[in-house]
Amino acid sequence: MDNPFRGLGAVFYKERLHVRRDFGTLFFSLIIPLLQMVILGFGIDTNIRQVNTVVFNEDNHVASRELLDRLRNSDTFRIRGFVTSDEALNDAIVSGRAKVGIKIPVDYSDQLSKNASAQVLVLVDGSDSSVAGQALNVATAIGFDESLKRILGPRQALPIDVRPKLLFNPDSRSPNFFLPGLMSTLLLNVTTFLTAFALVREKERGTIEQLFLTPIRPLGLMVGKLLPYFAIGFLETCVIILFMRTAFQVPINGSVILLVLLSVPYLFVALALGMLISSKANSQAEAMQLAFLTILPSIFFSGYIFPRETMPLGFYLLSFLIPATYYIDITRGVILRGAGIRHLWVDGLVLTAMGSALLFLAARRFQKKIIIA
Repeated sequence: MDNPFRGLGAVFYKERLHVRRDFGTLFFSLIIPLLQMVILGFGIDTNIRQVNTVVFNEDNHVASRELLDRLRNSDTFRIRGFVTSDEALNDAIVSGRAKVGIKIPVDYSDQLSKNASAQVLVLVDGSDSSVAGQALNVATAIGFDESLKRILGPRQALPIDVRPKLLFNPDSRSPNFFLPGLMSTLLLNVTTFLTAFALVREKERGTIEQLFLTPIRPLGLMVGKLLPYFAIGFLETCVIILFMRTAFQVPINGSVILLVLLSVPYLFVALALGMLISSKANSQAEAMQLAFLTILPSIFFSGYIFPRETMPLGFYLLSFLIPATYYIDITRGVILRGAGIRHLWVDGLVLTAMGSALLFLAARRFQKKIIIA
């Protein structure tokens, strides 16, 4: 019976020698992802704080100053200055010097003293939807809270006392939420790009014809070329987890061993995807372009940045075909929620099935080229 993995050992040995001699490959796969994690981890804050705000206060009494103090203490608004006209207030937002403009009318204190409704105008720059939404929510909440205090009085309790509790990331630290999802993108970049050049390099050097004449089976060729990069990817996974825990102080609430083990199927999928791209492309430029096509869907449709539940139905269904969707569920489950194998085994199984299917397709494509040759 013909062994489908014939030639695996020889191809693995050949590819391992190439990786050892190629310092650029090792540098790209080990150092660049850590640099990306440092830049993105320290440079990006998903929490909206200290939004530049200008104020046009026509009242200038105690009540208006108390309202401005509430806005300052919320940590959402940062009052950068005061203006004296509606035109200056509008110009500050149009020019980009401020994202929020607050106008307190001249009769604000008088209306409150009469127990009447006092209006406050809050102008928000809607060109940045995330900042606009946060600013509107906080401003509305502060106004509602001030209204309740004046209606009920300082000693009367609220009829309904809602006490929310934020689970898993109570301090709302951006690295705790951002970095577990970033792992999927970093590992996809490293593994897919490395393996995407594996067969292309043979084609450009003219050695692919020699492989056609050897008794190496397509599956043995694929797995043999895949294994050295799998070792690099596995090492990179361990380094990223260690760096995330020590440099960014991201607590891992679940099992580190489980996280590493469930990273293996994702590495397998990324490597198999790179091998499929390598079997399709005829040059390194083409391989790079095809590899880049896998990056953007993994960022935008996997739930890494935007919730999948808010996507249109077509894109929501598409997200189930993206491997990063399942790996992000694994990383956030283990790191943030302390999930165990009974919560995440389906994700690991789906990733394993995806990797097997992609590797089989790559082997079939290579086998067809052998037959044609």
